[in-house]
Amino acid sequence: MIAPALAPAARVAEVRRDTQETRVRVRVDLDGSGRAQLSTGIGFFDHMLDQIARHGMIDLDVECDGDLHIDGHHTVEDVGITLGQAVAQALADKKGLSRYGHAYVPLDEALSRVVVDFSGRPGLHMRVAFKAATIGGFDTQLAQEFFQGFVNHARATVHVDNLHGENAHHQCESIFKAFARALRMALAPDPRAAGVVPSTKGSL
Repeated sequence: MIAPALAPAARVAEVRRDTQETRVRVRVDLDGSGRAQLSTGIGFFDHMLDQIARHGMIDLDVECDGDLHIDGHHTVEDVGITLGQAVAQALADKKGLSRYGHAYVPLDEALSRVVVDFSGRPGLHMRVAFKAATIGGFDTQLAQEFFQGFVNHARATVHVDNLHGENAHHQCESIFKAFARALRMALAPDPRAAGVVPSTKGSL
């Protein structure tokens, strides 16, 4: 009798992070269908997180109760941190992981490129000159805080470049869509390397 093949382990994680500034819950399913339930209190930020879910094919639940009476900084940064923690937990030992991903995404006149490596080494290179300081109440400086929080806790290297853009909404949305598509590529299982850590070191 031939034993049935073992189903791949579910790549799902839920992380809660409570501080005096924010209370955050993030749940991810890295092999989802792009479903999202989002509530951060910042409408444009929810819209950007929705891009990650839909274009990354990640099921994503995010709840954040933050000190928005001050500003959006702690909310955006802490969601990035918690999302990074959840992705790292869902990836476990990273066996069979594609590891690298990249994408160019246009949105009208804007064009952005994002490259991702789940290297185990946190690093962010971000070159974006936003054409406006805010988008619908979202401080554009906080885009970098989100990605910095993510890379620090997902232990990933991420390069973000906005190559063209005149409208800040288009710039930011093309960045998040490119990040999502790069994530989708990097997080995909590599059928030719099942059970193998994608590194000459043997660990990531």
